[in-house]
Amino acid sequence: DLVPRCKVTGEIWVNDQDVLKAKDICAVRQRIGMVFQQPAPLPLSIYENIVFGCRGQGIHNKRTLDQLVETNLKKAYLWNEVKDKLKQPCEALSGGQQQRLCIARALAVSPKVLLMDEPTSALDPVSTEEIEHLIIALKKELTIVIVTHNLSQAKRIANTTAFFSDGKLIETGATATLFSRPTYMETKKYLKDY
Repeated sequence: DLVPRCKVTGEIWVNDQDVLKAKDICAVRQRIGMVFQQPAPLPLSIYENIVFGCRGQGIHNKRTLDQLVETNLKKAYLWNEVKDKLKQPCEALSGGQQQRLCIARALAVSPKVLLMDEPTSALDPVSTEEIEHLIIALKKELTIVIVTHNLSQAKRIANTTAFFSDGKLIETGATATLFSRPTYMETKKYLKDY
């Protein structure tokens, strides 16, 4: 919304509200978590990364914050690796650990939707597998929207797939159906080489 000449068309509905017409954009943003392509931890300790957004939502009770840290690091399959290092800078973590930390940070504010932009493209195969297992577990709790160019990954983890070309939605449907019997020629052509 701050990019010059940015053009937005259509509607984006979350919980019966078109977020493009929302009067309180901060309230909308509190319900939507974001994980970027490159791990983007804050230059803080592991603990402070998790509680950052929680404090922004007015949560300051130490016991509550401690519980949020543990709960969300466990959800991100990171607790056992960092439970004795919570006060250490997050820069010491591997790329895969940093990405799981970013996921835990996004989850700590209880979003309804988690947006993930190529969340494994900068990771090694082992870290990629860990993140995919995490996504599969999390999609039972909240809506996850993933942008990926990795068709194998989409087949492994997505319930529904949408194919976009040149910024236009071409086709959407159950993942297995879209990959095996696409409706539109553009989709068939794109998947042909796959």
